[in-house]
Amino acid sequence: MLVIPAIDLKGGCCVRLEQGLMDKDTVYNDDPAAQARSWQEQGAELLHLVDLDGAFAGVPKNRNAIAAIVAALQIPTQLGGGIRDLETIEAYLRLGVTRVILGTVAKENPALVAEACRLFPGRIVVGIDAKEGRVAVRGWADVTEKRATELAREMEGLGVEAIIYTDIARDGMMQGPNLEATAALADAIRIPVIASGGISSLRDIENLLPLEARGVCGAITGKAIYSGALDLRQAIALTRSATAGAGRC
Repeated sequence: MLVIPAIDLKGGCCVRLEQGLMDKDTVYNDDPAAQARSWQEQGAELLHLVDLDGAFAGVPKNRNAIAAIVAALQIPTQLGGGIRDLETIEAYLRLGVTRVILGTVAKENPALVAEACRLFPGRIVVGIDAKEGRVAVRGWADVTEKRATELAREMEGLGVEAIIYTDIARDGMMQGPNLEATAALADAIRIPVIASGGISSLRDIENLLPLEARGVCGAITGKAIYSGALDLRQAIALTRSATAGAGRC
């Protein structure tokens, strides 16, 4: 299981939000590329990037910061936020982003997801953000009636590489991940699932490890590693010592 540091971008800075609320942000670093290098130096094998401004606007907003991060790293990156057409997907892949994450468009335009998977095989991931099991879109501003497990099955059928599952109620709240919902989603599909939202300690990583055998290949962490509640090196060492062997993200 990979421990995946998150860099959320707002106004060119590295921030964290509480429950996806843009007015509840904390700035952790005004040099995202330097922050990215730090996580790489501490052993990260994959970096998770989110263009928060882009997620709300529906178009890319932090391209310069993203370009600087990609140029600073040797490890792969995955990026989401405001990516809602093929031109943007291609532009980010050309920029050097390894995989793009489609969120809102997965619910609203599955045909585009299918075409993206055809054009860029192995490089399309879908982010499913949920509140009480229902899919939220447009920067979490709108909660739909669609069930997360239903959307995950549909996306699997289109050929996406993995699903990132975020419980909005847990994100940025340091209350631990929603293990039950994450396990249920992983059980519903055969492609890898990356857990996100609420990881606050090494114990949370320990609690996620048994889910690796059920298809949970990674855990995204943000606020915990920025605040020091979770030591990234220790978390990575813990997961590397585990032997569940369910495959890589």
